[in-house]
Amino acid sequence: MSTRDLVLSALFAAIIVALGILPPITLGFIPVPITAQSLGVMMAGVVLGARRGTIAVLIVLVLVAIGLPVLSGGRGGLAAFAAPTTGFLIGWVLAAFVTGYLSERLVKSEQSALVQTVGFFFAAMIGGIVVLYACGIVYLAFAAQLGLSKAFLGSMAFIPGDVVKAFVAALVGRAVMVGYPLLPVRS
Repeated sequence: MSTRDLVLSALFAAIIVALGILPPITLGFIPVPITAQSLGVMMAGVVLGARRGTIAVLIVLVLVAIGLPVLSGGRGGLAAFAAPTTGFLIGWVLAAFVTGYLSERLVKSEQSALVQTVGFFFAAMIGGIVVLYACGIVYLAFAAQLGLSKAFLGSMAFIPGDVVKAFVAALVGRAVMVGYPLLPVRS
């Protein structure tokens, strides 16, 4: 891994941490707060690609594990990995990977702006919502003893906000693609 790759991964880890400064919004009927950090995970995937985006998320999770309060609401430490939201934290890794993987394959520099934006949006939706929710809901159902249907239905309240996050991530990915493309070139 080059120094450039490490710096870019660390930069996006810092962006994910910075998005944690925004206070979480708790809905009350499900023990998972609305946070802006999933936007950072989506952006890491669309801007950096699968490998570097995943490394950025892993850096954040290592910071959490060593006790730094980098999660939304100032949470950190090993206790964060024993909460009902742990599935979403673990899902961040897969979400960044899938978002990046799809971005690398769907978006090419020779495509029109609309096609690139739609490609980034699709990648962020699949990786940042479908994959993330699959991990988070399954863990939440068992950890909080809610059952899959109740955990699934409760999590659906987060979909509109996450669709907006996916759109913002797509716009960021497109803007970076125009000014300073960072996605690895695939042939």
